[in-house]
Amino acid sequence: MLLEINPDNPQQRLIQQVVERLKRGAVICYPTDTGYGIGCDFSCQKAVKKIIQIKKRPKGKPFSFMCSDLKHISKYAHVSNVAYRLLKKNLPGPYTFVLPGTKIVPKSMVTKQKTVGIRVPENAICRMLLETLGSPIINTSLPVEEGEPSITAPWDIDNHYGKQVDLIVDGGDVYTDPSSLVDLTGDHPVVLREGKGDVTPFM
Repeated sequence: MLLEINPDNPQQRLIQQVVERLKRGAVICYPTDTGYGIGCDFSCQKAVKKIIQIKKRPKGKPFSFMCSDLKHISKYAHVSNVAYRLLKKNLPGPYTFVLPGTKIVPKSMVTKQKTVGIRVPENAICRMLLETLGSPIINTSLPVEEGEPSITAPWDIDNHYGKQVDLIVDGGDVYTDPSSLVDLTGDHPVVLREGKGDVTPFM
């Protein structure tokens, strides 16, 4: 099922429809600032298992997740003073930050080193979904076979994954460009992957 939502001014009633589905354990495709992703309410383990199956993801490999803002992050991660300043300057944006996780994060989201990967996206639909849901949403890219181009159009996503997910949020075409990955667990930031976000502030 495709649900078209205005990417610049998301309609609250439509966002509410998606949130109600998420609360009931739905797996959705949705637009972010780095391309379309697959997600669910991160506390719904049944939906998380479904995403693992869709992605053919190895067991024990944790998912990153999205929060609505810096205050939301502090509930799920330990944020040092250094990390706080960097997050405040660079969020929202196309970054995934590695931080020490708190005890309330589900085990499927935490690495063996007790760290988590967290994003605060710039996409308006994403932000409104997170604010309305009040809970993090899993953030993982669409599965693409090696050598195949990334899928950027909602109708194309529907053709490929319409039967595997419960809902596709149509926020227009979004070019796929992975987020920059930055480790903020130590005294100094470490850039683990250069992606869409400018990594100069972390060098």
